[in-house]
Amino acid sequence: MKKNVGNADKLIRLIIAVIIFVLVYMGKITDNTTQIILLVIAFIAALTSLMNYCLLYQLFGINTCKKDK
Repeated sequence: MKKNVGNADKLIRLIIAVIIFVLVYMGKITDNTTQIILLVIAFIAALTSLMNYCLLYQLFGINTCKKDK
């Protein structure tokens, strides 16, 4: 797997994941279905940022990594 997620993108994904986890943990989101959907989204965002790879980016030809010179 070639890296296709840049540093700024990783940071944004991790911040979004943490915010979602905190909101669900604190009980701000009370609907169970919404909690599950948001937790799945947060898990995927955190995983893709830690792996530096996003399948959707590859499918659409997007690469936010800096090019090596």
